[in-house]
Amino acid sequence: MALAGIMVLPLAEIVSRKFFGRSIQGSAAFASNLTLWLGMLGAAIAAREGKLLTLATGEFLPKGRVGAAAHIVAGAVGSMIATILALGSVALLNVDRAAGSTITEGVPTWIADLALPVGFGLIAVRLALRASPHWPGRGLAALGIVAGLLLNQNRALLENQSLTPWLVVLLLGGIVGAPIFALLGGIALFASLTTGRPPAVLPAMAYEELTTSTGIAAIPLFTLAGFLLAEGKSPDRLLRVFRAWFGWAPGGTAVAAATLCAFFTLFTGGSGVTILVLGGLLLPALLGEGYRERFSIGLLTASGSLGLLFPLSLPLMLYGIVSQGKASIEDLFIGGLLPGLLMLGLLALLGVREGLVASAGRTPFRAPEAFAAIWEAKWELLLPIFVVGMFVGGVATLVETAPMAALYTLVVQRYIHRDLPSWRDVFRVAADCIALVGGVLLILAVARGLTDYFVDAQLPAALVEWTRAHVESRLVFLLCLNVFLLVVGTLMDIFSAIVVVVPLIMPLAEIYQIHYVHLGIIFIANLELGFLHPPLGLNLLLASVRFKKPVLEVTWATLPMLGILALGVLLITYVPWLTLGLLEWMGRA
Repeated sequence: MALAGIMVLPLAEIVSRKFFGRSIQGSAAFASNLTLWLGMLGAAIAAREGKLLTLATGEFLPKGRVGAAAHIVAGAVGSMIATILALGSVALLNVDRAAGSTITEGVPTWIADLALPVGFGLIAVRLALRASPHWPGRGLAALGIVAGLLLNQNRALLENQSLTPWLVVLLLGGIVGAPIFALLGGIALFASLTTGRPPAVLPAMAYEELTTSTGIAAIPLFTLAGFLLAEGKSPDRLLRVFRAWFGWAPGGTAVAAATLCAFFTLFTGGSGVTILVLGGLLLPALLGEGYRERFSIGLLTASGSLGLLFPLSLPLMLYGIVSQGKASIEDLFIGGLLPGLLMLGLLALLGVREGLVASAGRTPFRAPEAFAAIWEAKWELLLPIFVVGMFVGGVATLVETAPMAALYTLVVQRYIHRDLPSWRDVFRVAADCIALVGGVLLILAVARGLTDYFVDAQLPAALVEWTRAHVESRLVFLLCLNVFLLVVGTLMDIFSAIVVVVPLIMPLAEIYQIHYVHLGIIFIANLELGFLHPPLGLNLLLASVRFKKPVLEVTWATLPMLGILALGVLLITYVPWLTLGLLEWMGRA
């Protein structure tokens, strides 16, 4: 219902503005508060299904008793943080209820606040229940809830105490698999408690972050569009188009596979959905054309992170939101176009080389087949044209294009192609989407408190001073930034990395006169590369699961792709024209 609300309200706003010349009173406020509900309930669903985002280190823990104990510890740490945040949310709700504040049109603020204690409470319980398949293990994990209750009740004892022991507990929990939100939110939470601030401060920041940041509501709706497209036969139709038009060339099928992966990744945000959904379709297609299995696995693993620099990319939108207007989302979309094409082109060159070396089969170009393929996939191919056209034509704002994209995809998949034959199938796909989006929005919400703690601790200022003292060259700084972001992208998912690291490095960009849009493209390109970096790159782990191959074998297969994409990242970093050229030509730089 919340997802439907954030789709319908902006669409109604467009209609009212277009035909009646006025806006709908309070629609933006209602949509933003529905996004809060969507994020918290989606995070609770993700906790129930074990889909909350975690550090990649947990994947390498041994199985058996050690692994079981690690799961219990992770569940206890996560449930402890969620419990304290739930209690702080109750305090926030009581404050707003006593104040009698309203969202708009007389609707009390405490109704929106209610999403926070409900969401955090469900997360705490579900993390404890998922910590072990056995009740004794669940009971041990539930001690985290008890610890949260006791810490909240006796928080005065934490005032003016050292933060270090709590940082050790949180870091240990993160390493063994506690959700990233618990690690980030826990640092901010204990930093607040040790300085005497009440737990209600963090939920208040979470509320503000999810209800006032421009563009937040677009994230779940573009993700929904991607999930709807991935369901059914849209990948088959698009693959037919790319093979019909490019299959005649050397490596044509490999180029088609990489392009198709990039198309889906720009909607799903590099979450691994591309590899999991398209791997079963594309690997047999490549092997059937005579490509080597090792190359095919490496290509698909690398292609799972392509597309993050293209317009409508979720990470670009999130970077624009976190930058607080210093880099507009529209400029990021324009600036990422040429770098995105560069990364795709470099991987396509490897495909062409492999096609020649392996004498892979080609599909002769036949005009009737090529145009028949386009006709069959016309609705999918028209989606980006439709979205960009609505924005450029002034019919909708950038944020309002998200519900239009979601509605367009829903109509196509449900009623035109009928890949989703019933509304039950639609709800199932929406549930998968919400679980992913909930985990992302939860991290975005709690990271606001961590950013505030960094500012209070003057960490950005200290980082600026240290960099000024030790790094004189702009080129050396950019190289250090590449290495740092590559490590961050290896350990953290892209959404967590953006909300935590961007506020720290933006002041450094000012010192070395790096354009904020260029910084954003460098940031996303490096994180894109981090998905493939051994040993913890997310795409390596997901490809290992999808293709049933050891991680080491997948890593070895991906090394050529990692090398050529690293060359692309260096070009993007040291040739600013690739990012800023179009913006300068359009007068937007």
